[in-house]
Amino acid sequence: MADNNNSHAPSVAVLGTGIMGAAMARNLARAGLDVRAWNRTRAKAEPLAADGARITDTPAEAVDGADVVLTMLLDGPAVLDALRQAAPRLAPGTLWLQMSTVGPEALVPLARFAAEHDLRFVDAPVVGTKAPAEKGELTILAAGPQELRERAGRVFDIVGSRTQWVGEDGTGGAASRLKLVVNTWVLTVISGTGEALALAEGLGVDPRDFLATVAGGALDMPYLRMKAEMILSGDFPASFTVSAARKDVRLITEAAGAAGVRVDLVAGAAERFRRAEEQGHGDEDGSAAYYASFDG
Repeated sequence: MADNNNSHAPSVAVLGTGIMGAAMARNLARAGLDVRAWNRTRAKAEPLAADGARITDTPAEAVDGADVVLTMLLDGPAVLDALRQAAPRLAPGTLWLQMSTVGPEALVPLARFAAEHDLRFVDAPVVGTKAPAEKGELTILAAGPQELRERAGRVFDIVGSRTQWVGEDGTGGAASRLKLVVNTWVLTVISGTGEALALAEGLGVDPRDFLATVAGGALDMPYLRMKAEMILSGDFPASFTVSAARKDVRLITEAAGAAGVRVDLVAGAAERFRRAEEQGHGDEDGSAAYYASFDG
């Protein structure tokens, strides 16, 4: 995470201060940027005032005079709604860093909005959850013109540790498509971890024997360890919630269908997240989908 603490630091409007957006806004404010933060539920944004962010009541108030608008909201419709509310005070030429996971289909109306309002658009979904976001260690998957990359980098270098540029056209969907590929793997690991530990319980196998068996080998990975520990402890602090995972499964399924690709593992994950959400685990970490392996 870089430090941009100087008089020429850009002003940034952060629209969406949930798990990820709050961490990103906090890091930007601590780095010396002029941060204005808006969230539909104001109470979720208010703690950022302690770090120097200005909390606003409306998206329009947040973007008024901002050099950069950063969106980190649940999905494409939520992003578009916030930008429409902000439209009266969006200045032509404002840099829009669209960092939500929206999928290629929902990107189309966002790109249209950017063109209609003469905004400089960069599609930049992120890889990482709560802890990397808090540490400024996200991986940013970005697509946008060369002439915008230095401006975008002043923000990306604060909220992330690495930016992977994957295209010149932010409206073309290259970054959003890559994000869905990455999340397909993420959701597969979450589901596989939950099912393996559930089967261990059902068969009377100590789950830690399973973890010891794969330890240090090709089948081991830090993400397996992190999710397994949540399941074993029964504590599921949200970093990537069951409900958010279910939304991403829908985006993956839609994109795969449009491309003529069958994603059977994703279909299985979709059912697990659906059941877990119905069991009341929607706001817990995605690893709580473990409970979908059991009735009740």
